[in-house]
Amino acid sequence: MYFFRTITVNPSVPERISRLKELSYNLWFSWHPEAQDLFRMLHQEKWEELKHNPVRMLLEVDHQALQRAAEDDGFLNLYDKVMADMDSYMQGDTWFKQNYPELSGKSIAYFSAEFGLHESLPIYSGGLGVLAGDHCKAASDIGLPLVGVGLLYKQGYFTQWINRDGWQEAHYPYQNYNQMPVKPAVDDEGKEVIVSVELPGRTVYLKVWQIQVGRIFIYLMDADITMNNEQDRQLTAQLYGGDKDTRICQEIILGIGGVRVLRRLGIHPVTWHINEGHAAFLCLERLQELVHAGVPLATAREAVRASTVFTTHTPVPAGHDVFDVEKVDFYLNGYYNLLGVDKSSFMQFGYDRQRNSFNMTILAMNFSAYCNGVSKLHGEVSRKMFHYLYDNIPVEEVPIFSVTNGIHTLTWIANELRQLLDAYLDPDWQTNISNDSLWQGVDKIPDEALWDMHKSLKKRAIQFVRRAISNQMSRNQESAETIDSVAEYLNPDAFTIGFARRFATYKRATLLFRDRERLARLFSDPERPVQIIFAGKAHPADRPGQELIKQIYEFSQQEPFRGKIIFIEDYDMDVARHLVQGVDIWLNTPRWPMEASGTSGMKAAANGVVNCSVLDGWWPEAYHQDNGFAIGKQTGYRTEEEQDQEDIYNLYSLLEDQIIPTYYQQVDGYPREWIKIMKNCMKTITPEFSTERMVKEYTKRFYSEAIRRGENFSVNHFQIATEIQDFKRYIKENWHHVTVKNVLANGINDNELKVGDALKLTTNVYLGPIQPNDVQVEVVYGCEGEGPHTLEQIKTTPLYSEGPQEEGIYQYRGGFTLEQGTCGFTVRVRPDHPLFATKFELPLASWARNF
Repeated sequence: MYFFRTITVNPSVPERISRLKELSYNLWFSWHPEAQDLFRMLHQEKWEELKHNPVRMLLEVDHQALQRAAEDDGFLNLYDKVMADMDSYMQGDTWFKQNYPELSGKSIAYFSAEFGLHESLPIYSGGLGVLAGDHCKAASDIGLPLVGVGLLYKQGYFTQWINRDGWQEAHYPYQNYNQMPVKPAVDDEGKEVIVSVELPGRTVYLKVWQIQVGRIFIYLMDADITMNNEQDRQLTAQLYGGDKDTRICQEIILGIGGVRVLRRLGIHPVTWHINEGHAAFLCLERLQELVHAGVPLATAREAVRASTVFTTHTPVPAGHDVFDVEKVDFYLNGYYNLLGVDKSSFMQFGYDRQRNSFNMTILAMNFSAYCNGVSKLHGEVSRKMFHYLYDNIPVEEVPIFSVTNGIHTLTWIANELRQLLDAYLDPDWQTNISNDSLWQGVDKIPDEALWDMHKSLKKRAIQFVRRAISNQMSRNQESAETIDSVAEYLNPDAFTIGFARRFATYKRATLLFRDRERLARLFSDPERPVQIIFAGKAHPADRPGQELIKQIYEFSQQEPFRGKIIFIEDYDMDVARHLVQGVDIWLNTPRWPMEASGTSGMKAAANGVVNCSVLDGWWPEAYHQDNGFAIGKQTGYRTEEEQDQEDIYNLYSLLEDQIIPTYYQQVDGYPREWIKIMKNCMKTITPEFSTERMVKEYTKRFYSEAIRRGENFSVNHFQIATEIQDFKRYIKENWHHVTVKNVLANGINDNELKVGDALKLTTNVYLGPIQPNDVQVEVVYGCEGEGPHTLEQIKTTPLYSEGPQEEGIYQYRGGFTLEQGTCGFTVRVRPDHPLFATKFELPLASWARNF
């Protein structure tokens, strides 16, 4: 190997269209079809060949093509319109400025291990990354002052090839980021930004790159520079690659290095959002910054916590990143001196007693004022999963909330549909996507126009799939006859099912194949033909996931399934866009309740593609009988086999008795009832499950509060942070005194209690040295739970102090209004402070023992 430097020779773009280069480096183009059309008009075949990469397009397109474009009136008219639209977008007023003018310019740092922004930037693996990318796009749309932080993977996730035997092969092409919409970040003097992170026995240096996404920037770190040794240069080579040592090094770089990047760039966020536990080490770096500045550790911890938001995306314990305590000690023992703690105290920041390990999710939870899952069901699952950290609190009151995911609608809907919506919805629908009243205009779209558009998108998707399969066969050196037969694959008039997502076993991609005879009858019906398109990657280390892909491939090679069951390789955002726009129904069959949220079905619904899904993730919130189909029931099962059997029975029954007959039922040549379902899913799902709604919800519930808390906790030499930590320490030291001495309830033995009556309670509480203003005494009531001595659907009502009865004992009175049915109630005392972010920020409670 020998040293060389790389230079990129920029295209000579005619002055009249010189802003094409500016446009190519702003991912704004990715959700504006007319902007993409400008590059497509230069050379359509090359635009497709280059995976819609505008930077590379300008590098490779013939200079004469650029010159012709600069002299073409049609091109110039579109160019002027696009640039005017981009200027208007970049300079226009925004929702955030209108609603939170006092917070304008106070930046929010959003850390994520991956960002899925566009197929021209293959640095994402799937749902988490695409969600992060859509989050950033929506933040730009509403004017949120957000800055993204992540890693730049020189080999991305991996390129998936399916060989002649149906096995997935993982390939890792080297990405040339000088030919992609990403630039080196530079400082005020124009020098490229390099930051360093300490690892055992050496320092790793990281080059910083920037991506512009509309109004905001994302900064990504790259270890593949000559300042590092060959081993360290590989630390940012692959997303989710390597062993545990690679993973912890990547997460140190992401969290600790990411904080240093922002400091180096002069960006000082007032709120920090940890998107999944991979980035949680950022808390340690922020903590040591404050300690280094002379802030006591306990105070610093409160200050960090006050301004941090954490989102967990994982519904199963095995999905959370954990490291052996000794490995954490090896890589992070330098922080002991920086923080003034010993090893044992340091490990408590993220110690998981159930797994005897250091858990990145627990680290993030311990340093976050607000924690949320990504659907209502996932919030419930997460509260149960981490209930052991809150032993004395009912599971439904564990302070993990939920903000259901959404999609960046303009990224995912077809341009043809966008034009239909322009014609029939209010003119400002594109800037008010989450306004559900605007979407009632979908009913105005003529059935014929919507269906003809859908059929056109379906044909385009089928042509795309045929090209991909032909290319795959050519690479695998299959016969010319076999390749030619692909032209007959997939019938544009047949009912087409789409299934595309990560191939993990719990997704149950082959659930439909469990009854081969029934499947064969379904796919062989000449009057009501059925076909299915699969796509998705299995992790290179996930052999069972890869075996699912091989099973599907083997089915696709057999009669009567040949040409009707298709697996398209290398699932990415481009493949996803064609499928969610072009199939008839979107199938989702995870094993309940293992789907945190899922977003592919939201993308399909925005295009009028009907969902058929297990009631898991986001679907229980969206399903309304007339806007899609639900498989099975939302409940637990005794065994996985029991769930599989029940779900496959329900799925086939839905297909045979409802879905397929409705699809093929024609009135005047159009499937009117099916079109009605399409419209219902667009009206009810698109506004609610958009990232516009999602990011506005984050802003209202968490960001705005975390900004204010973060600033309040840091003023006057962290006075409030000091007061809070003193309060918590005092309460914890004295909580053992707190006792509910007795409870008197009037009329509980009276058979004449009626709905609406008030149940009056009197209780005496011993607080010891704790003052009444420091606690909340309340009656807790609800339905009797399935578990022993538990309440569900909990409600609380405060009891009010009648003053001290004797030293340390206080009497409280109050009550609640009775509702019909059987009710359980009790009394508890919990710590209370006006500056707590959540009711159980200090997870202590003392309960009445008997009465």
